[in-house]
Amino acid sequence: MQDQATFDKLEQVWQSIGKLCESFTEREWKMPTDCPGWTVQDNVAHIVDYESRLLGRPVPEHTPPQRPHMKNDLGKRNEIWVDWLRSQTGAQVLDAFREVTAERLRVLPTLSAEVLAAPSPISTRGEALRDHLARRVVDCWAHEQDIRRAVSRPGHDTGAVVTHVMDRMLGGLGPIVARRAGAPPNSTVAVALTGPYRHTLALRVEGDRAIPCDPIPDLPTVRLSMDSETFACLCFGRWDAEKVLESGRVLFAGDRELGRTIVRQMTVTP
Repeated sequence: MQDQATFDKLEQVWQSIGKLCESFTEREWKMPTDCPGWTVQDNVAHIVDYESRLLGRPVPEHTPPQRPHMKNDLGKRNEIWVDWLRSQTGAQVLDAFREVTAERLRVLPTLSAEVLAAPSPISTRGEALRDHLARRVVDCWAHEQDIRRAVSRPGHDTGAVVTHVMDRMLGGLGPIVARRAGAPPNSTVAVALTGPYRHTLALRVEGDRAIPCDPIPDLPTVRLSMDSETFACLCFGRWDAEKVLESGRVLFAGDRELGRTIVRQMTVTP
């Protein structure tokens, strides 16, 4: 059941992306996004890349030119297929996206429990394929939102996919609070997302860990309040933390300096 739920979320996010992109002009396809160095088209090409790899399709024999956003081996690997597809129109890339995701949706239900429990054939983390697929939901939704912000078409900000993404992002805050931000022992941190996705998480620092606490303290050491778009853009490293702090998009109650430090360290994904 858990695996089928993941497959369903992949289908939902892919359908949402396909519908979003179907009416784009070529100018919209080439618009820059918050994902460093990538246009709208590049974000879709990136999904074509990963889903093609998961189908075992060969990577193009192509060496992209060095660009500032290619900061490590993963960045260089991710650029191969993206740059290779830049010679095509946005409509052609969308056709490739629809073809590869349709094939993935045909293949996913045929995967055995043993295959899903085995290491993913393309993950650099050595994780099980089922865990990698759950992370693919997050990645695809993040890129969908990159596209939506670029073309000023907000949407797909609630529902099963969004809950999946936010749960994983909120679940990654423990090490950020306790280790990166250095919150003191026995301190409590509440993070309140005010919408469109609404949720409040409270963490208590115990040694070098910060673990969820329930009920939420009436007076936590610090409380951070922000909308779920701001939270996602901080977690995905799309928005500069200092600019977010200057903008007033995050509100604080309690230890403001600790709260500001947490915001500066909030990036969860590479």
